[in-house]
Amino acid sequence: MPGVDHCLQEAMAIPGAVGASIVDYTTGFPVATTGAAPNSDHEAAAAGTADVVQAATSRSLFVSAVPHDMLEDLIITTAGGYHLLRVVQTDFDSRLVLYVWLDRVQGNLAVARRRMQKLADDLVVA
Repeated sequence: MPGVDHCLQEAMAIPGAVGASIVDYTTGFPVATTGAAPNSDHEAAAAGTADVVQAATSRSLFVSAVPHDMLEDLIITTAGGYHLLRVVQTDFDSRLVLYVWLDRVQGNLAVARRRMQKLADDLVVA
C-alpha cells in the first residue's frame, strides 16, 4: 500500500499529468504536492480544490438518495486541460482529496480516472 509520496509519484506517471497534490479539503492545506500548479501556486490550487469539494459535499443537490452513497470524484474541464479531484475514502474521518492536473491533448480522461481511483483506494495516510 503506497504512502503519500508514492501516490503522487504514481499520479505523475499518468499520461498527460502536469501536477498533482493531496489536499485536506476542510482546511485547504496542501498535504503534499508535485509537478506544476495552476498559476504556479500550489497553495492557491489547494485552496481552490478545497472550495470546490466543499461546495459539492455541502449542497443537498449533490447528495444521493441512496444511503452511504459518497462523492467519488469531480472533473473540471478547461480548454487546455482537466482538473480531476478524487475524494480519498478511509475507515477513519478522512478529509483528503487527490488532485491531478491533466493536459487535455496528452491525457486520457478515462485512463486518468481509473488510475486515480486505484491510487485513492490504495493510499495509506500515516
